[in-house]
Amino acid sequence: MLRKLSTFLSSLDSMMTREQYILATQQNSLPRTENPQFYPVGIYGWRKRCLYFFVLLLLVTMIVNLAMTIWILKVMNFTVDGMGNLRVTKKGIRLEGISEFLLPLYVKEINSRKDSPLVLQSDRNVTVNARNHMGQLTGQLTVGADAVEAQCKRFEVRSSEGGRVLFSADEDEIVIGADRLKVTGTEGAVFGHSVETPHIRAEPSQDLKLESPTRSLVMEAPRGVQVNAAAGDLKATCRKELHLQSTEGEIFLNADTIRLGNLPVGSFSSSSPSSSAPRQTIYELCACPNGKLYLSPAGAGSTCQSSSNICLWS
Repeated sequence: MLRKLSTFLSSLDSMMTREQYILATQQNSLPRTENPQFYPVGIYGWRKRCLYFFVLLLLVTMIVNLAMTIWILKVMNFTVDGMGNLRVTKKGIRLEGISEFLLPLYVKEINSRKDSPLVLQSDRNVTVNARNHMGQLTGQLTVGADAVEAQCKRFEVRSSEGGRVLFSADEDEIVIGADRLKVTGTEGAVFGHSVETPHIRAEPSQDLKLESPTRSLVMEAPRGVQVNAAAGDLKATCRKELHLQSTEGEIFLNADTIRLGNLPVGSFSSSSPSSSAPRQTIYELCACPNGKLYLSPAGAGSTCQSSSNICLWS
């Protein structure tokens, strides 16, 4: 019994000695530090306050941007179909109301609604340009405050029914295709050069007057000029000479009475004067070599030679 107790004590002593050696060995292997310091993990101090300030500023900016975006959407009236008066449809873009364009507008076709006209308005002028595939200007229409100008090779005005040309103009000629041209000005129509027309007619119950205030008036036609007054008088008045000339034909005056007023009357002395002779009522029409006409008292024969003294002082 004692022997077993001594054996147990010796084994217990050896175990305690081994544990002390292990502990001593572990303590010797660990580094020994004096006055250990602990470093905190994170952001503290003024850095933390600046970070919170920037986060708050970013949040405020986001809220202001969101509010401005909602306000713009509300003011501009944005919808799924467009914005404001602008609507996007299958046929194109539709504008309702008054619209302003600050930059050039490129479209293929502009139409108004069926119940309203199309109005193009500008503070200065409205210009419509047409260009070819090369970008060169081929036509231009400018509506300004003083005039309406059209620059093109040919300008046409057509009727709404049938598309008949009422007016056309190009570099060579101007054609008026209306059935009747009516000029309502007080001074009539003024032509700077020649006028070619088959018929000139005044309005019913109105006079037709062809006037050249400072120059002569010439009417020419290869097959004749005809002036008719079916229900009135035909009057020709001039200040100087009135020339009636026919190079190959004759001058035909056809009337019941032909009168030449203010013609001078020549006188001659009869070989047998008689105080009781009747008053002279018949005269002979005579002509001077220069073409002047005068009257001579009629006799049994021609009295023009005896009354030719008028030709001397004419």
